[in-house]
Amino acid sequence: MNDSLAGLLQDYAAGRLLPSGVTDTAIAVAKDCRAQIRAFAEIDEPGARLAAALSDDYYRNRTPRALEGIPIGVKDLFDTAGLTTRYGSPAYSENVPSTDAEVVRSLKQSGAVVVGKTTTHEFAWGVTTASERFGDTLNPWDHSKIPGGSSGGMAASIAYGAVNVGIGTDTGGSVRIPAALCGVVGFKPTYGLLSTHGVFPLAPSLDHVGIMGRSVGDTKMVAAALGIRSNDAPRGSRYRVGIAVKATDLPISRDVEISFELARTVLERHYEVVEVDDLPSFKRGFEAFAGIVLAEAGMVHFSRHDREHVQASYGAETASRLALAEETTIGNYAASQRLRREFVRKLDNAMINCDFLVLPTCPCSAPTRGTDRITIGKWSGSIREALMIYTAPFNLAGTPALSLPMSPARTDGMPVGLQIVAGRGRDGELLAFASEVEARLGFRESRVDPMKR
Repeated sequence: MNDSLAGLLQDYAAGRLLPSGVTDTAIAVAKDCRAQIRAFAEIDEPGARLAAALSDDYYRNRTPRALEGIPIGVKDLFDTAGLTTRYGSPAYSENVPSTDAEVVRSLKQSGAVVVGKTTTHEFAWGVTTASERFGDTLNPWDHSKIPGGSSGGMAASIAYGAVNVGIGTDTGGSVRIPAALCGVVGFKPTYGLLSTHGVFPLAPSLDHVGIMGRSVGDTKMVAAALGIRSNDAPRGSRYRVGIAVKATDLPISRDVEISFELARTVLERHYEVVEVDDLPSFKRGFEAFAGIVLAEAGMVHFSRHDREHVQASYGAETASRLALAEETTIGNYAASQRLRREFVRKLDNAMINCDFLVLPTCPCSAPTRGTDRITIGKWSGSIREALMIYTAPFNLAGTPALSLPMSPARTDGMPVGLQIVAGRGRDGELLAFASEVEARLGFRESRVDPMKR
């Protein structure tokens, strides 16, 4: 793959490369990626080659579309016509949808070539992209580590070099967390901006479709094809950037703290940086998030299947969570939504005087596979809470948020993510600002050296 999508499109237009040839290479690397780190659930070799051949014709006729001939990955939570879509679950191993999810259809109509379906935690309900049935997806930087989740296969495939871009879902951080742990870019737009039609739901009031890319520039190109355009016009005044002050009830490793302070130093050279110390409790926000997910996921699955089918066909982790969901009540759900509303009101008030809020994406670099609980400094808790506590608040609020790489962890050299958040509807400004920050931080290398795979 070319270093950037813009460069690849230029090569196509000049006749230096053909989509069919680039797609052949992408398929070969995707097969290797599936064998080495299990980041692909399905590879659509015949479909990709057919789409690429059509893209060749579009270039010959000088009528290319916005993403003509660009190989992409699609998380295995999106329906894809004629291609097995198992939603990460053994219960759907033979599921072949007859239609594409709306966002997949839009990408295909823009000329994108779907190379395959990338792995997901079962029904997107987890942060590790581990599977007893299908095997764990591995972090391409260190195979003993998790890639994050639930869009772990998408992030891992980009870091591996199979594709430059793809789409995932983000209910509590499922695009941003694996982006941070694999060293790529993960963008969650404003709630409802991208259609979830044809995407298996986890918690409908929190579910977002997101975009992942090797760089902000690549991510912006896919976003533009989906109707989200970056506001790149010069700004007359400096942005006001809010730095989330460290809270005593939140975990943060020394590695992440150092990387974040280095990023802050860079930001202070170019922007007006202020500390935001009146944020609502993220711990309380996570409690609201967990209650909502439990209730809404229970309704999603029990509207489709009875308890016996769930116990017999689902993975053990998901089945156990749905057993807990059976115990929740409308009263519990109402209390979680009430807490959510209060949390969002306080968050909006805290951000009102800032153009953007900046904080770590995750409190640590990628944990070791098989870890259920994690200790970070004086904090101890589940790996799910640890990895989601900085990301889930912005699903509660529906605000756009983006993770991009910052200085790697000093201890193990693993990727670390910087999260940038904007107000609802300011997606274009967020993408433009993220491009500036990416260039100024200088950590755009997000693909594993082939010699180290």
